[in-house]
Amino acid sequence: MDPALFLKSVLLGLAIAAPLGPIGALCINRTLERGFVAGAAGGLGTALADGVYATLAAMGFAAFSGMLTQIDTPLRLIGGAFMLWLGWKSLTPKPPHAAAKISARDLLGTTAATFLLTITNPMTILSFAALFAGLGLASASGFTGAWPVVAGVFAGSMLWWGLLSGGVALVHHRLPEGFTIWVSRLSGAVLIGFGVWAVASALV
Repeated sequence: MDPALFLKSVLLGLAIAAPLGPIGALCINRTLERGFVAGAAGGLGTALADGVYATLAAMGFAAFSGMLTQIDTPLRLIGGAFMLWLGWKSLTPKPPHAAAKISARDLLGTTAATFLLTITNPMTILSFAALFAGLGLASASGFTGAWPVVAGVFAGSMLWWGLLSGGVALVHHRLPEGFTIWVSRLSGAVLIGFGVWAVASALV
């Protein structure tokens, strides 16, 4: 396994998961109501869904690796441009999101509910395909070259949900609005950094 690629993927997973949307608000509410484990259970469902979509994207790259290798440079440029767009979106101020509504009360039900909420967004697999292209996985050796990215994205996503739930559990109240804005901006800066790197590596 390439440690550098894995660490980059962890950072990418963190940056993608960090902006607080409806599921983030749900995890905060669950943490306030029932503690750290309940909030982390909601995050686990989202991280698992991200892992599934990342795996599907990696399998697609592995299946068409021979053809995709021939267009590695354009794919890097497209993937880099997509990361720049994601980063710009994160830098743009947004109104607070209402928490997602789920009926589950136990830990397993919360995990399943957030998994279903995340997995029903088919645009997610396109996002991961673009991100994989930006990381240069079109020229990787099948799924063997891509699985560290899948593992890293899952680990980064789960790390964020653990940090979020743990932070809320420690302070025992909602995080200030400024926290949401600065986390989103930091996430955007990381994604823009990845986008610049991807575009530069393609051009050089």
